[in-house]
Amino acid sequence: MKPRNAVLMAVIVAFCCSYVAADPYPEHHQKTYIVHVDKAVKPSVFPNHLEWYETSMRSISESTYMLYAYDKVMHGFSTRLTVEEAGLLEKQPGIISVQEEVIYELHTTRSPEFLGLERSDMMMLYESGSGGDVIVGVVDTGVWPGSKSLDDTGFGSVPSLWKGECESGTGFNVTSCNKKLIGARYFSRAYEAAYGPIDESLESNSPMDDDGHGTHTSTTAAGSAVTGASLFGFAKGKARGMAPRARLAVYKACWLGGCFGSDILAAIEKAVIDGVNVLSLSMGGMLSDYPTDVVAYGAFKAVSHGIFVSCSAGNSGPTPQSLSNVAPWIATVGAGTLDRNFPAYVTLGNGKRLSGVSLYSGEPLPDSMIPLVFAGNISNTTAGRLCVPGSLPQGRATGKIVMCERGLNSRVQKGMVVKAAGGAGMILANTDTFGEELVADTHLIPSSAIGQRAGDEIKRYIVSDHNPTATITSGGTQLGIQPSPVLAAFSSRGPNPLTPEILKPDFIAPGVNILAGWTNKVGPTGLTEDPRRAEFNIVSGTSMSCPHVSGLAALLKEAHPEWSPAAIKSALMTTAYSTYKTGEGLQDVATGMPSTPFDHGAGHVNPVSALDPGLVYDASADDYLSFLCALNYSTNSIKMFTGGSSTCTEGKKYRVEDLNYPSFSVPLMTASGEGGGSTATNTVKYRRTLTNVGPPETYKVSILSNTQSVKITVDPEELTFVEKNEKKVYTVTFTASSMDSGTSSFGRLVWSGGKYVVSSPIAFSWV
Repeated sequence: MKPRNAVLMAVIVAFCCSYVAADPYPEHHQKTYIVHVDKAVKPSVFPNHLEWYETSMRSISESTYMLYAYDKVMHGFSTRLTVEEAGLLEKQPGIISVQEEVIYELHTTRSPEFLGLERSDMMMLYESGSGGDVIVGVVDTGVWPGSKSLDDTGFGSVPSLWKGECESGTGFNVTSCNKKLIGARYFSRAYEAAYGPIDESLESNSPMDDDGHGTHTSTTAAGSAVTGASLFGFAKGKARGMAPRARLAVYKACWLGGCFGSDILAAIEKAVIDGVNVLSLSMGGMLSDYPTDVVAYGAFKAVSHGIFVSCSAGNSGPTPQSLSNVAPWIATVGAGTLDRNFPAYVTLGNGKRLSGVSLYSGEPLPDSMIPLVFAGNISNTTAGRLCVPGSLPQGRATGKIVMCERGLNSRVQKGMVVKAAGGAGMILANTDTFGEELVADTHLIPSSAIGQRAGDEIKRYIVSDHNPTATITSGGTQLGIQPSPVLAAFSSRGPNPLTPEILKPDFIAPGVNILAGWTNKVGPTGLTEDPRRAEFNIVSGTSMSCPHVSGLAALLKEAHPEWSPAAIKSALMTTAYSTYKTGEGLQDVATGMPSTPFDHGAGHVNPVSALDPGLVYDASADDYLSFLCALNYSTNSIKMFTGGSSTCTEGKKYRVEDLNYPSFSVPLMTASGEGGGSTATNTVKYRRTLTNVGPPETYKVSILSNTQSVKITVDPEELTFVEKNEKKVYTVTFTASSMDSGTSSFGRLVWSGGKYVVSSPIAFSWV
């Protein structure tokens, strides 16, 4: 967690399905119209249809602009017109019809729909009132008590086992809680010890959310359904969390200066005492060993009490080994995209049209092209291309679109730098660090974020044209984007830098452009210069994918209250998917190539299948203790996790490879390693135990692998379960030829029986 102005936040979002008629507008007010055109009668004076469309619009209204041009679903375009202008356009040659846009009412946020949670069997779970006894705890920046996502209509009494409280403070009192938000606490002692008493002119000494991050993560996990939700008209529809009937308890341990370890630990402590079932922490720090990682050992205790703990993987991708929160008892969540986008088009003076993204909702740029400059060409500083504060001289950007490069300061702040220098708009271009990853932001000036390739093309255009010009137009909200999901470039990657035998992240979930609740204490950009306020915000990051999994865990806990945290994680992992319906692997937006288990773990979560996984890889606190013993920690270090009640048994052989994990990560000897030469081989054995949570069934194993350098054998190859909760043990032997250091390959071990497919990723790395 970083200070407010630097926090990278993620997004949940909403969409619509049912028809409602548009409200009537005054005659002079513009509305959106869809214009169907007879493509075959394009006048020969126009070199292409786009220019014909543009000319047709301009002949009717100088103030209008094109939203979309269509060629596949229909021929024509959409535009903003008054009723009178629409009538005039319809009379022009070649125009088939001019139809007023139909407004659709969203029935769901995009995340639940995308995850399959709108299926009839899942809806029955919600409509039955299920989930009301499951409590999701969120350790974050607090919560905005006025959020509509905290509405408790239809909720029954607070669960009798709940022991939490609603603490009062600045702007927050006992009545801020209800039957939905059943607990709210705040922890600031470590923070105040470092910085002195909280300055209440800047932040609230209470569970009040001054940042927005906590409200967003909380309502992503378990927000109540809200109709008509949107961010300034983007993603309009019904928004709800993953587990809308679950209860919420918030623990504010993060402040403008960060999240202090002592405060975090105090928050986890209270959450365990209060009786939460799921704990969500969208935070991370520098990677440290388990005994020195507050989140790791705090989570160990929570899991020991039967609490499922999910954490964000981090936003340091696509750099390898950039993960946070890699303890095996934690569900480590990476980020993928939804099938939705918020396009913003850059049209250059040479007629080239490039696609980017933006959530800018203010006044559009003028209809005509305006001058275009590259920030690096008009600045006298070495960091001028990045549009950092003070880097753009007055006068050289006035009235122009300025192209800035991503990096160093926040994306939205770059737009404010351009605005301060007199700029009219901003094109934000990725560098090779970010590749083609596009993250939409609520910019305060007309803006479009574009990929590296588009940025390079614009640079070439600026150099080649003595008078470069451009304009930026919004494309609203687009659905059905394919392929989806794709792995976000920012999502932190493996291999696991701490324990390479444990594959991390565990899986990915939606974390790009997510719509969820927001605080009224700060604008959607988080900048102090932003005067706007919004009930919902669209943001991106693994901070957003983490609460998706927290909410899904709450659903599984409600359906299977007897399941342990490990069983819930196993169900989500072994049913995750790593390919599209076409059979192709999930794409990594950073490379444009298929992602690997080091990037996406087991794959993208599939909660519908996770409800009935057939088999699970279960694990207890004792199993995790054996894992720690295998790492040869000191007695004192082990006691940090056990509370001094037990230690590693002297003389007993502990093996990391035998932790009952639902995936396999196999570090192997290199050609130059001990054992000698290119003909050396490695033989490694992993032991696993499967627990039957389905009907009696016989399962047979199959192995998929993309390398012939590793021989994989499984003993036994068939497992028969006759009772529920019956356990069966199997051993996997990996025999590998030595390879060069840095080589990786991947595979999958699958147990199939009846309708069930229990799948585990395998990752090999020669180190």
